[in-house]
Amino acid sequence: MVFPKGFLWGGATAANQFEGGYNADGKGLAVTDLRTAGNVNTPRRFTPTIEPNTYYPSHKAIDFYHQYQSDIKLFGEMGFNVFRMSIAWSRIFPIGDELEPNEAGLKFYDDVIDELIANGMTPLITLSHFELPMGIVEKYNGFADRRVIDLFVRYAETVMTRYQSKVKYWLTFNEMNFGAMDHGELAVLGMNPSDEVIYPNGAKTNERVRFQALHNALVASAKVVKLGHQINPDFMIGCMICHITSYPLTPKPEDVLKWKEFDLSFTKFVGDVQVRGEYPSYMSTYLKNKGIFPIFESSDAEILKAGKVDMYTFSYYMTVCISTDEQADQTSGNLMGGKANPYLKANDWGWQVDPIGLEYTLIDLQDRYDLPMMVVENGLGFADELKSDGTIDDDYRIDYMRDHIKAMDSAIEKGANLIGYTMWGPIDLISAGTGEMKKRYGFIYVDMNDDGSGSLKRYKKKSFDWYRQAIASNGLEL
Repeated sequence: MVFPKGFLWGGATAANQFEGGYNADGKGLAVTDLRTAGNVNTPRRFTPTIEPNTYYPSHKAIDFYHQYQSDIKLFGEMGFNVFRMSIAWSRIFPIGDELEPNEAGLKFYDDVIDELIANGMTPLITLSHFELPMGIVEKYNGFADRRVIDLFVRYAETVMTRYQSKVKYWLTFNEMNFGAMDHGELAVLGMNPSDEVIYPNGAKTNERVRFQALHNALVASAKVVKLGHQINPDFMIGCMICHITSYPLTPKPEDVLKWKEFDLSFTKFVGDVQVRGEYPSYMSTYLKNKGIFPIFESSDAEILKAGKVDMYTFSYYMTVCISTDEQADQTSGNLMGGKANPYLKANDWGWQVDPIGLEYTLIDLQDRYDLPMMVVENGLGFADELKSDGTIDDDYRIDYMRDHIKAMDSAIEKGANLIGYTMWGPIDLISAGTGEMKKRYGFIYVDMNDDGSGSLKRYKKKSFDWYRQAIASNGLEL
């Protein structure tokens, strides 16, 4: 095993999926607070206002807001030396455009960060993880309005200055490339799905406005990177990309070409801008040919160049195949699906397991960017069973993680500069895709049902001790 000394081992979360306290201590509404529950067959809904007698999972989530001390103690017991979390923008600026921050929100994160450090963890903070304030959505249509760039920078400056001596690792936007897709407009960019100006004539999407909003968010990200380095030159600031690793379904040339176009336009485009500081020619050409290339203000090109990230971080869950064959079998997945790979097995939600794909991804990204990398989300949801004696046997989770850690090890041996791994959801939390609790990722079981009922009591799963041993041995004992 070749994991370097000081390798960062831990877990990853998002405020809207596990904090709860959606209106506590002055917090404003975020877009996720208006997303209802769903399941594998029933999509979640976004409602413009909170509907009576409707369950919104983020409102209580797993109540980390009130149980953070005991939860962090459990993470420390596993030996985490890093913990990825997000700060909810609407805890700091409840509407999003206030001139002064909400001190109670800052105090909560003061306490959480201090607790993490006391338990041996360095925080890795995501500034925007699918939780833009609803005030930004309603007043500005999110990043479709260029004024939101400065609002995001003000928010980032507030928390980066506050925690400059306690937090080294920062990510600007979670899975930012999701904003290039129509169903990522609200989550990443805060574009109002009911706005008739953005969506004229009853249309459900507006590609021109979307790519303008994405451009504005890229400018905001670059400004924050530059600002962060001014606040503390030792900051390591990264992008965070949803890496939908894909393969051509067949060696048929049409499949290979379609795969390449997908890989570039969705998986690589946003990372290319954040790492290289400019739009890649393949995407500029695509956008210009469609007449939707975003408007650049005079300083935008310079801002993008000056705000290149220090590290590349990404989520990796599974892989999909790409094909021109519309009749080929489909599979589900993180944010989107694809054609099913006949050589892979899937879980109950249709996500196909492919640890070798992670090794391939790390080698590919090392070749493309030559930057330090972190895998900041990785895992697979399972419907765990809590036994009467309070135990949970989750050998399937251990098998999944063991295989992916081995894949990371192999990639490091081949030259990948991988510095950290934060598996997704070390404690069971609300599924972003379905709003369920049934779809569990954690080493720690939370007694909570899909409708929000349950005691919220925490139980250690079998994988808890397994991951503790993996960390203690720096990946040697799996």
